[in-house]
Amino acid sequence: MTKTHAIDLVQIYKQFGDTPVLEDINLYIRQNEFLTLLGPSGCGKTTTLRIIGGFETPTNGRVMFDGEDITEIPPFKRQINTVFQKYALFPHLNVFDNIAFGLKIKKMSKEDIREKVAEMLKLVNLEGFEDRDIESLSGGQQQRIAIARALVNEPKVLLLDEPLGALDLKLRKEMQLELKRIQKRVGITFVYVTHDQEEALTMSDTIVVMDKGRIQQIGTPMDIYNEPVNRFVAKFIGESNIIDGMMNEDFKVTFSNRTFQCVDKGFGMDQPVDVVIRPEDLQIVSYENGFISGEVQNVIFKGVHYEMEIRSEDYTWTVHSTIMKNVGEKVGMIIVPDNIHIMRKGEADEA
Repeated sequence: MTKTHAIDLVQIYKQFGDTPVLEDINLYIRQNEFLTLLGPSGCGKTTTLRIIGGFETPTNGRVMFDGEDITEIPPFKRQINTVFQKYALFPHLNVFDNIAFGLKIKKMSKEDIREKVAEMLKLVNLEGFEDRDIESLSGGQQQRIAIARALVNEPKVLLLDEPLGALDLKLRKEMQLELKRIQKRVGITFVYVTHDQEEALTMSDTIVVMDKGRIQQIGTPMDIYNEPVNRFVAKFIGESNIIDGMMNEDFKVTFSNRTFQCVDKGFGMDQPVDVVIRPEDLQIVSYENGFISGEVQNVIFKGVHYEMEIRSEDYTWTVHSTIMKNVGEKVGMIIVPDNIHIMRKGEADEA
């Protein structure tokens, strides 16, 4: 195991009864990294998190922490803390005593406890809240207290299981930035679970996309969004147009009855492929000047852009544009080579 790895999951397999829920999970998580496990409900992301935390034991495989096998070590003996979706705060204790709970169990001095609690409250921007009742706090404030309580014990890894799920949209967006700020400031590894693609793209250094108990792709947010490896990832991360194509040779692909320059290579000559184009990467031009031409079938106003369905000769394209076109209007579309992404047919059919 590399010294820069905080966690290594090695050949993890997990089943409940006769049902496998994780298969062949091999994953390393770097020190000081914000890594997100992303996928739909039932994909295995929370089970993976619980195995890291020690709340579940894998059927097969090993969990390594700083080079040591901790597979059989219980949660309270791991240098790993968890923030759950429901926060699990103690309603009968005030803010100070909630944060100080773990320190008191360690029998730290009262002076040291006061100092560390004050430090945590400053970190989560809740200075002066020591004497507040938990039930008097908003959802966002309770979440910050749960994070402070987890961090005050100075874990090397913090696990977060969909902690923003109960918050409204505006507060959730604010807390995404707040969590990233906290992670950078404390400088420890965060492992975050969510089904929200935007959340993952906003906060993560690395995203692990999961489906049906398997890892589908690992990469930076930009890699995952711009270069999906299969149809599941392309459809799950944002919206995509996926159309049949033919890779003529390196940097040249044919689809929609036209040959385009692209930036992909290594597919061989005259190979069937799937072409992925994001809705925002199609630029609307006049009907005569388009590489692809079609008729507007539907228009929805999305606030910052219009979402349009444009029917061409062989495909109905989803297009995002700040320029609105009317239903029935004939338009053209152009695409630059960088925005044409190629997947092998076998990759596109996976998952």
